[in-house]
Amino acid sequence: MNVSCLQEHLQRGLGQVQRAVASKSSLPVLSNVLVTTDEGRLRLSATNMEIGITTWIDAAIEEEGRTTVDARLLGEFVNTLPPGQVRLSMQPAKPILAIKSGRDSANINGIDADDFPEIASLDDEGATFSAELDAQQLREAIALVELAAAADDSRPVLAGMLMRFDGDRLMMAAADGFRMAVRTVALTAAVEETRATIVPARALREVARIIGDQTEPVRLAITPARSQLVFRVGQTEVLSRLIDGTFPDVMQIVPREFETSVEVGREPFSNAVRRAGYFARDNNDVVRLTIHPGDDDLEPGTIEVSANAAERGTSQSFVDASITGKRAEIAFNARYLADVLGVLRQGQVFLGMNGSNQAGVVKVVGDDHYDHVIMPMVIGS
Repeated sequence: MNVSCLQEHLQRGLGQVQRAVASKSSLPVLSNVLVTTDEGRLRLSATNMEIGITTWIDAAIEEEGRTTVDARLLGEFVNTLPPGQVRLSMQPAKPILAIKSGRDSANINGIDADDFPEIASLDDEGATFSAELDAQQLREAIALVELAAAADDSRPVLAGMLMRFDGDRLMMAAADGFRMAVRTVALTAAVEETRATIVPARALREVARIIGDQTEPVRLAITPARSQLVFRVGQTEVLSRLIDGTFPDVMQIVPREFETSVEVGREPFSNAVRRAGYFARDNNDVVRLTIHPGDDDLEPGTIEVSANAAERGTSQSFVDASITGKRAEIAFNARYLADVLGVLRQGQVFLGMNGSNQAGVVKVVGDDHYDHVIMPMVIGS
């Protein structure tokens, strides 16, 4: 191998793939990044066997070759190099990568590239399903949904996110048993068949991170073995394993009619919930909402947001709101409520309730493409 490229391109590429490097593994090669020439470009790949990330960078290829080297060490060294040309080379039959930039150089011992796992690509033949959608819409959908995925893998299906392709729509959903989020976005072209699959939430978080401010559409495909999903974002691909199992029937869970409906400014409501949350930390994160409808058109309704912690004290805030229906009381986990209010960016949010013992729904006023369902907590007398 004999390759030269810009330091800033190499640094950015290594930064993209390092998130897929295995932190702990019985296979030493999974701590490495695969460095290989590929049709006139330099390809960098890493995988922890759950997700794999591959990115291509522009390079001048004088001699083909490939090897794997410690991802952390290579990244740290390249990050400290000055801007300009970096030359990568290795001797035949020796997996030692030589890096040279001006008067700075290093030799990093590697592991033969043949020991590195194969990472499927979007260009591989035989994909059983493919689709395309707007990058920023996908990024927003992931942000709105992933917060409801379970944080641990004790129930793998709930640590994933459902992606259901139907016609010209993609529905994404996540649920951890206490809350659920559902978002629908448009595809750039209708798919020929309905397909549902469950993707680990952590993999989709990486997709959202890599999208960044990208504007070109994201393409995706399911591998021939139907066990992996590949996303292409610009010059980078993310490969994720899929989760076997049955996802909850989300459309049966989302309430559509409410005894009490509230429209309230997101920012004042969010601030009130955060204030109460500081006290609720010592009382199982319980925040109580009391909905007071206005007496007439001249007196607005209010949401009373309160928390009570025996050791710390009490908190009480009032937020003006437009309320339809009867007076209501309900308690939510403060963190769950703060999470969804934090990802909603629009000015007005909707809160729908059917009593203190049934799930509440939070969404943006006028947006029928997103629902966030939160299970209530028991309210003491």
